Amino acid sequence: MVAILCQYAKLNAPSTHIPTLKLENTIEVTEEIISASLTRALNQYSTLQAHDGHWPGDYSGILFIMPIFIFSLYVTGSLNIVLSFEHKHEICRYIYNQQNEDGGWGKQVLGPSTMFGTCMNYVSLMLLGEKLNGDLDALAKGRSWIISHGSATAIPQWGKIWLSIIGVYDWSGNNPIIPELWLVPDFLPIHPGRFWCYTRLVYMSMAYLYGIKFVGPLTPTILALREDLHSVPYTNIDWDKARDSCAKEDLHYPRSQAQNLIFGCLNKFVEPILNCWPANKLRERALSNLMKHIHYEDETTKYVGICPITKALNMICCWVENPNSDAFKQHLPRFYDYLWLAEDGMKAQVYDGCHSWEIAFIIQAYCSTNLIGKFGPTIKKAHEFMKNSQVLSNHPNYERYYRHRSKGSWTLSSVDNGWSVSDCTAEAVKALLLLSKISPDLVGDPIKQERLYDAIDCILSFMNKDGTFSTYESKRTFSWLEVLNPSESFRNIVVDYPSVECTSSVLDALIIFQEVHPLYRRNEVEKCIRDAAKFIENNQKNDGSWYGTWAICFTYGTMFAVRGLVAAGRTYDNSYPIRKACTFLLSKQQSTGGWGESYLSSHNE
Repeated sequence: MVAILCQYAKLNAPSTHIPTLKLENTIEVTEEIISASLTRALNQYSTLQAHDGHWPGDYSGILFIMPIFIFSLYVTGSLNIVLSFEHKHEICRYIYNQQNEDGGWGKQVLGPSTMFGTCMNYVSLMLLGEKLNGDLDALAKGRSWIISHGSATAIPQWGKIWLSIIGVYDWSGNNPIIPELWLVPDFLPIHPGRFWCYTRLVYMSMAYLYGIKFVGPLTPTILALREDLHSVPYTNIDWDKARDSCAKEDLHYPRSQAQNLIFGCLNKFVEPILNCWPANKLRERALSNLMKHIHYEDETTKYVGICPITKALNMICCWVENPNSDAFKQHLPRFYDYLWLAEDGMKAQVYDGCHSWEIAFIIQAYCSTNLIGKFGPTIKKAHEFMKNSQVLSNHPNYERYYRHRSKGSWTLSSVDNGWSVSDCTAEAVKALLLLSKISPDLVGDPIKQERLYDAIDCILSFMNKDGTFSTYESKRTFSWLEVLNPSESFRNIVVDYPSVECTSSVLDALIIFQEVHPLYRRNEVEKCIRDAAKFIENNQKNDGSWYGTWAICFTYGTMFAVRGLVAAGRTYDNSYPIRKACTFLLSKQQSTGGWGESYLSSHNE
């Protein structure tokens, strides 16, 4: 949090002051000037390092994350246990600060108002104890936006589910999320174990709550919200019509005819049959099976969860199963892993941090400056954090629960998170190999060879059949299964697709590794390098760019692609893709000399 970063800055204050250099247009930029500027920048950055070696940071921006936390705490009666008065005050301040001028809230901080963002944040404020106070009040403006844009019945699918959980939307207004899908043979491509892990886990707990039609306590606040959010009396709402209703502001990806046919059959035939004897015995079995998977996810992530969405959903499932269980109680303290207090209020992060991911790049940045000798203590602490963050063993029975191997990997955030990621592991390996070339007296002992080999084994295990790399797992199913995606707001979420960034990070790491350890799994490493470079070249767009999956977007993707190809021996002189990439980047340079890109690039491609 900001206050903590200020404390670190004071505790780690540099012993010497380096004056700021003001450059006039007539002054030549020399190596001495650049070195002084770099030293000053690294000096300042080193002061922000935490005591354990990582750099804390604000990893937020999605405006429906805090609401789902509030919803889950509210329905389990834990709101006042986890959130103090000060927490609530700062959360409300943040939500108000993100309200758009038209009264609504976006899906993310830069976005225009949506039904999803507005309903979720309006309801959150009410659950936190805020009250309407006149027509010009912020809450009144929020409610006005909801009603004028079709009311809460026009919220997209994820919103319908969350509003159903707290009791302000009826479960009959949802398309079925059938728990029984988890009982089909897992060699079939439609088994959820073959889906992208985020989708698999989010819909796993959603399927459990849908299967039991869970509704939280109907408090006076909930009953009042039933009136606030809808344009007609709650008892008069046509839930069949509401089921497929979605506000135009949220309808990014309209459903196809095939999807309408599938969901229509599920509604009219499959779901009614599964709720009747003897088929309802199958539902009981499916729900029991889902809880085993939910507990496994909780236990292997130390109740942090792969992301805040699954954490909130899983906690509700544990509470439904047994409000006094240890599983439920262990969820509560780990909410704090996601909270971040900044100048605009308290927000929820989209992950429990990105410590391992960022520190790998930070180490690489320091190593690129030839100034390591001046920052030995900083790098040594970062080095220890990096080594301590490696996952040293596989989770028990991981294949049974459709998990990828984790031994030797790094997560995006912390060891507790437990979810290995291909590019996080690759970037960590690169950082550690760079540090292994520097005197241990300065940066600490290098990682043991056995653990480095474990990391390479893990990286190679991520490889798809064509030599590409996806994110958390290898690609397990077919793209046509996107027809099962029920969300109007998110696309391409069923399959863990190959990523240019992940493939490039792995390519770069394996080339550096092979320079130091040329014989270890030599044939596999060399084939992987060839296939990865080919994939990157074949996925370049006509304008010379690459689409970036994990950030915004073409500048980011192109940076990774070029870095990977250069590591594989491509240069401006010998590679047409590199020349095209340079032309693309130069065409996007702004008059200030820098580069920028709208977040809409990711959406519009």
